Amino acid sequence: MVNVERLTQTATELLLSYGPKLLLALLTLLVGFLIIKRVMAMGEAMMERSQVEITLRKFLVNLGSLLLKALVIISVASMVGVETTSFIAMLGAAGLAVGLALQGSLANFAGGVLILFFKPFKVGDLIEAQGYLGIVKEIQIFVTILTTPDNKRIIIPNGLLSNGCLTNLNAEPHRRVDMTFGISYGDDILKVKRTLQDLIAADNRVLADPASEVYVKEHGESSINILVRVWVKPENYWGVYFHMHEQVKLTFDREGVSIPFPQRDVHMIPASKTA
Repeated sequence: MVNVERLTQTATELLLSYGPKLLLALLTLLVGFLIIKRVMAMGEAMMERSQVEITLRKFLVNLGSLLLKALVIISVASMVGVETTSFIAMLGAAGLAVGLALQGSLANFAGGVLILFFKPFKVGDLIEAQGYLGIVKEIQIFVTILTTPDNKRIIIPNGLLSNGCLTNLNAEPHRRVDMTFGISYGDDILKVKRTLQDLIAADNRVLADPASEVYVKEHGESSINILVRVWVKPENYWGVYFHMHEQVKLTFDREGVSIPFPQRDVHMIPASKTA
């Protein structure tokens, strides 16, 4: 038969021996998690005031919370007598193996953190990178998603974006539109320049500062080439570009200004002369 008295005595001894440690461990776990929650909330508030991207902010808060909770759990385990040295070594070996297996993903992760932290571009910017031109729709930890002008979705790994050349077409508040228009050698250059300046002044999307410029660019093989430079906001770049080309053609036609185009004269030699 089971010796009830002996079992009771053993249970009492175990309770007296491990009970305080277990209570202290539970209290430590509870207080530790509470402190971690408060610290992470304070950290998130500080990052929000520093205007850190919300994606990076949430990721750093979750990662920090996970690491701190792991440390608390390991400390609590050691308090109740669990051997943690081998456990930590095992975790380290597992982490090394995972890191070697996911080198590319870790490079993209690091690139995503750098992009979100240093902000070379943001959602809504028009960028050109890795041979693609598109508007940034989403910046994730591992990839950045672009939408091209013809509405294709491009997904680029952040490792490539953070280590490669990149052009941000919306980084500056103004962009310069460069256009060249050819006129014939017989046209009045001063009249053409006045006509172009009037067209520029009529478009309210063209900025007054910096000032627009109209120059004679070069004497071409069949035309005098006029260079026009105007400044616009980035979102008006293509609208002004296409509108100006249309208006120049219509206005030149009304004003009698010719736009030369390549021509070739063909001389037919009579057969009698070649005999």
